[in-house]
Amino acid sequence: MSAADEAELFRSVDDILKFASTESGLPEREKVKRRLVSRDEVVAYLEKHMDEDEDAQRFRRSEVVLKKFGLIPRDFDLRTFLIGLLREQIAGYYDPSTKTVNLLNWVDAEQQKPVLAHELTHALQDQSFDLQKWMKGYEQDLIRIKNPTSLDFERDEAGEARQAVVEGQATVTLIDYQLIPAGMSMETSPQVVEAMRETMLVGTQDSTQFQKAPLFLKEALTFPYRYGVGFVGEVLAKRGKAGANALFRNPPVTTRQIMEPATFLVDEKLPPMPVPNFAKLFQKYDMVDLGGFGEFDTCMLVGQLATPVLAQKVYPGWRGGYYVAVRPKNEPSAPLGLLYVSRWSSAEKAAEFVGIYAAGLKKRYQRVAEVSGGLWKTEEGSVVIEARGDLVVVAESLGQEERFVNGVFGTKVIDVP
Repeated sequence: MSAADEAELFRSVDDILKFASTESGLPEREKVKRRLVSRDEVVAYLEKHMDEDEDAQRFRRSEVVLKKFGLIPRDFDLRTFLIGLLREQIAGYYDPSTKTVNLLNWVDAEQQKPVLAHELTHALQDQSFDLQKWMKGYEQDLIRIKNPTSLDFERDEAGEARQAVVEGQATVTLIDYQLIPAGMSMETSPQVVEAMRETMLVGTQDSTQFQKAPLFLKEALTFPYRYGVGFVGEVLAKRGKAGANALFRNPPVTTRQIMEPATFLVDEKLPPMPVPNFAKLFQKYDMVDLGGFGEFDTCMLVGQLATPVLAQKVYPGWRGGYYVAVRPKNEPSAPLGLLYVSRWSSAEKAAEFVGIYAAGLKKRYQRVAEVSGGLWKTEEGSVVIEARGDLVVVAESLGQEERFVNGVFGTKVIDVP
């Protein structure tokens, strides 16, 4: 980038900041610092962020669970992939810790301006709501809680939901900035917006790392942008800019609310899930990971086990879910044990999911044999899948799987206010 290009890009920050402020309804409280960075500096920032960020650490810890569910290949190196992908995809970024928008010295200035519209919206969000503090929200690592509750599992998606608010609002600004030359806007041209959302998932021809990604990772990494822009767009249509900014005071907490904005707008309350005493149930096991298994995860799982088309029909029936991953004490090489619980809108939907999950076992294991109704044998041990009413419980590679299934079904559910 020439000195003249650099000067022009730096000057454009103030004009685009004004546009972002008008577009979002967020006040410009102070000037935003700007900095031109090299590719090496970006890589160093990404690697540091990957190693220190708690969300990134937990995502990598869940790698073995994603592989157990079949959402990513067993031989996949998640950290190496993510570093490579971020190096390829990054196009400028706002750093809330330094209050600085970082511009790239190897990318044409005109190409960076739409990205600036997005990143400067983050700067405005930060000025009004302190993004780093706000993103923490209900954040807690459930593995540190001795006996998490149904509410803990429901709120386990709060980080993803808040990220969708942050990225969704910024993407609205980016799209409207890009549509200025055509005299259009997101509000007046929904078909253009939908095409842009699909492009996010497909990627561009030069996105070689992204093209190689498993579908789950493509969807997970683009979720806050693709679904976030749809969610924020729906809130804007119903409640205006003030309503969109009110999301920072009353944010969504689940991916269901993001994927189905109407559930947020009507303040839907999901029934609590039965959660047994894990310390007692798993006293002979070491905890590897546990967490909520939300509507987005369910959509991805059904898409992987069956087809993405079927997933679109099935996931709206989801009404709650969580998983627990363990290994027998002092047996680090033992197969990962998995307890997975989900609730559905009806007994019929639960039974449909049981059929999908059972049929998908052959995609996840090399050897699968049905022993009896609801019981399968695999090279990693037994799998029990059982539905009672609207509740489905799956136990895999645990030994005495029926004990764990009955442990969930026998749990008294207390309605947490």
